[in-house]
Amino acid sequence: MADFIAQYGVLIASLLAAGVAAGIAAGLFGIGGGAVIVPVLYFLLTALGYESTAMHVAVATSLATIILTSIRSVMAHNRRGAVDWAVIRGWSAWIMVGAVLGQLVAGYVSKDGLTLFFGAMLLILAMQLYFGRPSWKLAHELPKGVPRAGLGGLLGALSAVMGIGGGTFGVSLMTICGRPIHQAVATAAGFGVAIGLPGAIVAMLNGIGKEGLPPMSVGHVNLPAFVLISACTVTMAPLGAALAHRLNANLLRKLFGVLLVLVSIRMIWKTIAG
Repeated sequence: MADFIAQYGVLIASLLAAGVAAGIAAGLFGIGGGAVIVPVLYFLLTALGYESTAMHVAVATSLATIILTSIRSVMAHNRRGAVDWAVIRGWSAWIMVGAVLGQLVAGYVSKDGLTLFFGAMLLILAMQLYFGRPSWKLAHELPKGVPRAGLGGLLGALSAVMGIGGGTFGVSLMTICGRPIHQAVATAAGFGVAIGLPGAIVAMLNGIGKEGLPPMSVGHVNLPAFVLISACTVTMAPLGAALAHRLNANLLRKLFGVLLVLVSIRMIWKTIAG
């Protein structure tokens, strides 16, 4: 038992902490817990010697956890009447198509390429969190028809490649199209299922037979990490949703943006420096 704790104690504690942070972040900001989960898994798996597959496993496992987190988070927001189900129904099909295409592409991208892409996009997300304003408007309503299909597909593809929930880009899209911030956070939280489910399935198929995977992985999805993180995210997402309606969300977004800047720079530097 002592040997087990010594060998796996830090890993288990880190995964549980990542799940708690990801669940709160998903409910509070609607950004998807992947912004927390992917970096944590990447650094943990790299430290454990699975560097060749660390980034792909981190992204795929994060997608799997987002399914449950998204359901839990959107249900918590729905109890407060903040979810626009018409938007979720209208956008989900296109988001799913984009998620499948995104993960198909990600499966053939090198580990360094995927890490650099994630780090760069995380940096952009951090800038948006810090400098973005809910008052910014480019339109008075969400697009329909061909523009909706294109934007929905792009949202799904980028999210699937990064292993993050649709709230990351969905909140920004909805707010600049005239939706109130609380409705945007609540509704975009529901995009996670449309991204996570097809994305995780494709990631599992992509990773079958790959060498260098962590133990107990199904393709690129690591089952122990999925179970431990999901247990925490599902529990904590409602807390994040409740906090979103009570706390100074603008200040919290800025603080979280600073944290993501540091994480993204660390990932980019680690990749470039080898």
